[in-house]
Amino acid sequence: MLHEYRETISEIKTKNAHFAKIFERHNELDKKISDVDAGRDFLDAAELDTLKKEKLKLKDEAYAMIMEYKKENNL
Repeated sequence: MLHEYRETISEIKTKNAHFAKIFERHNELDKKISDVDAGRDFLDAAELDTLKKEKLKLKDEAYAMIMEYKKENNL
């Protein structure tokens, strides 16, 4: 997620528990969705759609936090 901000993400994760939790949950959802797409797990279409929406919401929230951190720290 947001690989272009890898260094900033590492910094924020150590300083902000909420961000770390968001990042971890996003990665969990990414793995679950990948497993479904690869046939290693099964969800119906509605459940999969719900997970994808949650993942996108978390990504948007993480991005906003990254931008705020960069602004606050003049990065």
